[in-house]
Amino acid sequence: MTTTLLRTADELHARTRGGRRTVVMTMGALHEGHATLVRTARELAGPDGEVVVTVFVNPLQFGQGEDLDRYPRTLDADLKIAEQAGADVVFAPSVDEVYPGGEPQVRITAGPMGGRLEGSFRPGHFDGMLTVVAKLLHLTRPDTALFGQKDAQQLALIRRMARDLNFGVEIVAVPTVREEDGLALSSRNRFLSARERRTALALSQALFAGRDRHAAQEALRARAREVPATHARAEALSAIGESRAAADAHAVAKAAPGNPAAVRAAARLVLDEAVRHDPPLELDYLALVDPSDFTEIDDDFTGEAVLAVAARVGTTRLIDNLPLTFGAAS
Repeated sequence: MTTTLLRTADELHARTRGGRRTVVMTMGALHEGHATLVRTARELAGPDGEVVVTVFVNPLQFGQGEDLDRYPRTLDADLKIAEQAGADVVFAPSVDEVYPGGEPQVRITAGPMGGRLEGSFRPGHFDGMLTVVAKLLHLTRPDTALFGQKDAQQLALIRRMARDLNFGVEIVAVPTVREEDGLALSSRNRFLSARERRTALALSQALFAGRDRHAAQEALRARAREVPATHARAEALSAIGESRAAADAHAVAKAAPGNPAAVRAAARLVLDEAVRHDPPLELDYLALVDPSDFTEIDDDFTGEAVLAVAARVGTTRLIDNLPLTFGAAS
């Protein structure tokens, strides 16, 4: 397969379409995470469909003092990665093509969710992101658009925009791709020195610690519900390493599933240690939120949640997250 490079929407619209068109939106500097998105898009499009990868560094997403000029531009390498992953087209428009006449006067507003977490640290970022996603959806006219779960708040806002503004496109989430040591793939990882990268591992390690704590709590409660409310229950709980909970097995069995405070605490321990690393981790936030609006969940919460973290290591800012499920108590 040979991937075609197109620069204008007219060129893209002139292509004959057979099956479904799937689109993967990127700012370039493609890596294996992007390649996974493209391969998934290829599967969804099928042999008769079309996969379009957009490469556009959106100036509206970068605030004052952020790394617009520093952001890597690697179009030749991007073309090769996109081709190997199965893309039919790389659509790499200029700023003038996307924003004819200069910055748009009318923009998408992210609303209350856009001011939380990432939005509080990067004012205006999500307004710029949604504006360009809306424009690229109009320019590429896909049936399906794929986005990575690593940018969980971005994904939630795009889904909300598509629903609230009646975009006729299916939004598909693709799981985060990680390196062997757990670090989430990011175009910004290339800016990390070897020492900074070791510190950066604390982001994923904190998330894994929270996930593991959550899994242990859920296993404890499941075991408690299976064992009669007798001394045998306490022994069973103690046997799986929760002696304190075993002291009141009946209360454990009746407790709300999981414990958000304990999940946060387990993750925070890892991050507090990383603050003392050389170089240190500079934490922006650790949050356990409802993905529908990115507000912090309460201790009696049930359903899907997102454990999210953002921090700086040296001059590089990184984000990561993991989905968790707090099931209903029986």
